[in-house]
Amino acid sequence: MLEIAIEQVRESLDAIYRAESGRIRATLIRLLGDFDLAEDAVHDAFAAALERWPQDGMPANPRAWLISTGRFKAIDALRRRARFDAAKEKIADPMETGDDCATDESVADDSLRLIFTCCHPVLTQEARVALTLREVCGLTTEEIARAFLMAAPTLAQRIVRAKARIREARIPYQVPSPEELPERLATVLQVVYLVFNEGYSASSGPSLTRADLSGEAIRLGRLLLELLPEPEVMGLLALMLLQESRRAARATPTGELILLEHQDRSLWNRKQITEGVALVERALISRRFGSYTLQSAIAAVHAEAPAAASTDWPQIVALYTALAQAEPSPVVELNRAVAVAMCDGPEAGLALINAILARGDLAEYHLAHSARADLCRRLGRKSEARDSYERALALTQLEPARRFLEQRLRELG
Repeated sequence: MLEIAIEQVRESLDAIYRAESGRIRATLIRLLGDFDLAEDAVHDAFAAALERWPQDGMPANPRAWLISTGRFKAIDALRRRARFDAAKEKIADPMETGDDCATDESVADDSLRLIFTCCHPVLTQEARVALTLREVCGLTTEEIARAFLMAAPTLAQRIVRAKARIREARIPYQVPSPEELPERLATVLQVVYLVFNEGYSASSGPSLTRADLSGEAIRLGRLLLELLPEPEVMGLLALMLLQESRRAARATPTGELILLEHQDRSLWNRKQITEGVALVERALISRRFGSYTLQSAIAAVHAEAPAAASTDWPQIVALYTALAQAEPSPVVELNRAVAVAMCDGPEAGLALINAILARGDLAEYHLAHSARADLCRRLGRKSEARDSYERALALTQLEPARRFLEQRLRELG
């Protein structure tokens, strides 16, 4: 009977760990003031539950029990290591007075605090990404290293340095004030989108690969929206969902790229598209949106077109024009030029791309030369097209992109 009970408890704990470990960790980081101590406390709490729940039964509030137990395990560990001082007694006060420190509201706040701490501007971009995946998403160091094609010790050192920087800089474990929130939220959204793009540019593979990072980013986007339902959070989640909806149609079984206009739209994930479009509409109605919402609106126009030929290109040009005003960049200009080419003809788009390249902008960006080559090809300018394809080929190391460009060169003869 006991063995059956243990197995049932193990299954329950596995489910709780998948659903709640991130939030439990976030609360313990707040209570204990230390990332590594909180991590050990999480593992100790789950181990204690596996030992005690078969005899005592599952508590009414498993999360609160795990947080309380993890906290006391950490305090005991500090005492045993003879590093316990009077200041640490304050850690135990709320528990000893009956405060479980684990209400739904407090745990949600802790998750939000942790996200903003891991994405603090004082950290490097690489450190923010690594720490967010480790502490918020709960991925192992080995999983993150494998996803980013790095050695695990190198990734581990990056995380260690990030935690040390947080201690040294005395970064407060808190949600920014309303005045600071817009700037700080932008940093968080940037980290989430970087994680998504790292995965979206990759193909699937065994265990946790770079492709799985897009799923982690979407999960993080959902958590962020649950905790902070701001329009730009909606816009970013919508953008990721709409882009992810095309994953099954983006490449052949052998990994060859398939351009948007040639994709089999029956393979697009309609559930993700429906959710993404609804989020775009909510963000736009707020009239407080920014660049992520505009990008998601562009993706929604593509997603809602039943065929490439029926795409509303004038609408896409208008959205890119608005995006260029909200967040000016040569890449946005390039994307707008491609849309203009689809709307007004390749000559009009080519003139805009030539102007961008003439300024020296995007001279080392392979997609600019690839886009120019495609427009030259459509205009019958084979020599110029070949030169631009060769330039694009020289600038990229991405194997799918290289195979695509090589095929284009073969087609030119």
